[in-house]
Amino acid sequence: MPVIRQEGSRRRKRRWIAGTVTAVLLVAAVALTAIAFPSVAATICPGCYGLERLQPGVYAEPGLPPAQRRQVAAVIEQANKRVRDFFGDRKSSADILVCLSDDCYRRIGGGRERGIAVLNRSVMLSPRGVDPVIASHELTHVELHARLNGAEVPQWFDEGLAVLVSDDPRYLATSGDRCLLDSRRPLPATLDDWLRAASADPQLYAGAACQVSRWTGTNGGKEAVRTLIERLSTGQAFPDIQMPAAAATTA
Repeated sequence: MPVIRQEGSRRRKRRWIAGTVTAVLLVAAVALTAIAFPSVAATICPGCYGLERLQPGVYAEPGLPPAQRRQVAAVIEQANKRVRDFFGDRKSSADILVCLSDDCYRRIGGGRERGIAVLNRSVMLSPRGVDPVIASHELTHVELHARLNGAEVPQWFDEGLAVLVSDDPRYLATSGDRCLLDSRRPLPATLDDWLRAASADPQLYAGAACQVSRWTGTNGGKEAVRTLIERLSTGQAFPDIQMPAAAATTA
């Protein structure tokens, strides 16, 4: 039956060609991702960028002395506690990549920032971001988006909430009306607009934190935020939560 054997050979050859093309395309896609988006590639494969696992979900550059390893562990523990205490529990489980040298941070795709949430799934910390405030700020972004279930919030709310959860003293007073910047102006709603405006005016974070903290205090505290996020996750529209000025405070 030579015709049947020949047809079977052709099918096997076509399958081999299709498999080879798929493998080549996959390798090319991985290579392009590593080149164009090293931060994404690093969070997918920390070991590929020379990072070692310190504990579940936490990776750092190798060869750290015991004191620095303990420092990293303590920072992550405190940051996780701040996020957990605010939200009541955790829906997210972000991998955290920690660099204690600038070379390490550049290698994994970092820039001049102290820390960054990558695709709202993982967190990278620079040597200047190995701190409970910065770590909990970025982890709040991840936790918020895990709870939103695909819903969107204005970027100013995202950032203001992260400042509030992290209890960042650069942008919040320690007690009373926590506003350091009495902001009633409209704030950037999209990520691109926020990044552009915040690069020119870092105090934009204080304005966003003021609006979120006042709304939170007026509407019942942490539970009000959790309820708002739950409603947004079911498809309800984001409300107008910008607050009028309260008791005047100055930076």
